Amino acid sequence: MSWEQTYEQWKSSQYLDETLKNQLTELAQDPAMLEDAFYMPLEFGTAGMRGILGPGINRMNIYTIRQATEGLARFMDTQDAQTKARGVAIAYDSRHFSPEFAMEAARTLAQHDIPAYVFESLRPTPELSFAVRYLKTFTGIMITASHNPAAYNGYKVYGEDGGQMPPADADALTAFVRDIDDPLSIQVLSEAEAKTSDLIHIIGAEIDEAYLEEIKSVTIDQALIASTGKDLKLVYTPLHGTGRMLGERALTQAGFEQFVIEPTQGEPDPDFSTVKSPNPEEHSAFEYAIALGEKEGADLLIATDPDADRLGAAVKMPDGNYQVLTGNQIGALMIRYILEARKNAGTLPGNAAVLKSIVSSELPTAIAQSYDVAMFNVLTGFKFIAEKIQQYEEDHSQTFMFGFEESYGYLVKPFVRDKDAIQALVLLAEVAAFYKQSGKTLYDGLQDIFEEYGYYAEKTISVTMSGMEGAAKIAALMKTFREKAPSVFAGTAVVQTEDFKLLTRVGLDGHMQKMTTPPSDVLKYTLEDESWIAVRPSGTEPKIKFYIGVKGASDADAAQKIADLQAAIEEITGE
Repeated sequence: MSWEQTYEQWKSSQYLDETLKNQLTELAQDPAMLEDAFYMPLEFGTAGMRGILGPGINRMNIYTIRQATEGLARFMDTQDAQTKARGVAIAYDSRHFSPEFAMEAARTLAQHDIPAYVFESLRPTPELSFAVRYLKTFTGIMITASHNPAAYNGYKVYGEDGGQMPPADADALTAFVRDIDDPLSIQVLSEAEAKTSDLIHIIGAEIDEAYLEEIKSVTIDQALIASTGKDLKLVYTPLHGTGRMLGERALTQAGFEQFVIEPTQGEPDPDFSTVKSPNPEEHSAFEYAIALGEKEGADLLIATDPDADRLGAAVKMPDGNYQVLTGNQIGALMIRYILEARKNAGTLPGNAAVLKSIVSSELPTAIAQSYDVAMFNVLTGFKFIAEKIQQYEEDHSQTFMFGFEESYGYLVKPFVRDKDAIQALVLLAEVAAFYKQSGKTLYDGLQDIFEEYGYYAEKTISVTMSGMEGAAKIAALMKTFREKAPSVFAGTAVVQTEDFKLLTRVGLDGHMQKMTTPPSDVLKYTLEDESWIAVRPSGTEPKIKFYIGVKGASDADAAQKIADLQAAIEEITGE
């Protein structure tokens, strides 16, 4: 159907929720926004779906939730009875309609006689991943839009290993979702039936306690925390999200005593009223934490995003001000500490492995190699790190030590199979205690790493291109980069071009190799000075992203290389 026909179907439907019907009447006054709400279905991909709240097939609402869950239920209907009976774990964050969406998913599953285990109140994404493994459910659903602004919500599906569904299962699920023509007519258990159904189970405290018991294994040097960590001054802000309850308990359990929760941002708020965006990647998200840190004389400031899978940090500078670290810098500090501490304790395995995404810094690679530890690069998306962990458990080829993405996602221990900001919170506090013991800050520790390994720097440029025009522009840019591959950036020759969609690697001599990774719409260019540039459309937002990585002789040299490469990208894109 045309978008106009789909709109008329919604407008005249007897099933349409009264609130959404009223919103649809208001939306009709803005033809451009009305078209955007109906011109295409909200994309359901390997990372689930994410979108603006409101009526329409290109929006997050109870009907798109039902459609996604109906697809999941039909996928589970193809499994044997025992597998289907394992059910689905469901968690949700602090966003608008998150609790309602979680229950809509449970009611949809119950219509197919599939058990649902729904958390009693908001919980972080990593605890959902843990719950899938702990309860041995077949899948999991997380209602969250991660670090997006307040107007968004989302839906992520997890596999039985606790990681986001791998491509093969995700493709099969997506086919079932897209096969549903009319989401308005999907049958679900009534609210009255849901209250008495023995298929909908409310969970909470038992999972919390089991998760926190596993968190104890994140701590490496308990004596260090007992001697120095207890005096570490830390400010933690959950940015109005899910992190406070588990984060506070995890820090206390580990032995940290001098931490304070930013009081305003410690309370859940679906409007995220104190921040422009609840994203720990952005410096503005630390405004309240910095003010409290200055008052408390804090050594370290930590922020987690609304579903507590990403973590950002700000460290005290020599002049007393706070500098927000990049995700790559946090990853480097953690990796160096883990490997050094394990080496000194005699617990560093001979087959130790660290995992990172292809668009993350090469500084952690240099650190890992100095300890004779293998570094493996995977595609962007933490599910690919989870897949590697699963492989290691099955073939015993490597021992997982740490995994990270430059977008502020870290995993220390594999009892969770997604980014886990609660684990990272406890570990980064321990790393800060390690440097404090020597009279240093994390900023000093980072400078020590740069002096030893080189001045690595990275920058991510995200360009938002919304709506139909934006999607077409992103596709055109990728086509330009793919068909007219640059041979030079900022006067430096490209010595290798990798196309992760076509699975080709082409060197300076023109020789082409086939790559064996799963296909992904990513292009990466390696330059003769070891700098690199990658470009990819975001899988969850209307953005195209450019990643730059360099190694310089000094901070200033690295910064200049970043600026030169950014200018070269802007010249090509016109943005």
